[in-house]
Amino acid sequence: MARFEISDCDQAALGAQPAGADTFFDLGMMYSSGRSVPVDYVSAHKWFNLAAMHGNKDAFRLRREIAAEMTADEIAAAQRAARDWLRTGATGTVTRSAA
Repeated sequence: MARFEISDCDQAALGAQPAGADTFFDLGMMYSSGRSVPVDYVSAHKWFNLAAMHGNKDAFRLRREIAAEMTADEIAAAQRAARDWLRTGATGTVTRSAA
């Protein structure tokens, strides 16, 4: 099975096209529901925040719903993670390796 290591979700795609709001939204759904990963509201909030910044309207709503379940410190951590991703994550690359 192939494993994709994503250090740049703007370039995260199974192909040459860059990821957009839908990819970020899917990551938020994965982390908010525990689909294939442990439930992590901080990560879910971060991905929903990035999806919302790229125009996904459902991400706005779900980010708000998750925030209602989070502490102020968790929300601050999620916002920092989104800012950090914007500052540094967008400069990495996607690599593919066999797993």
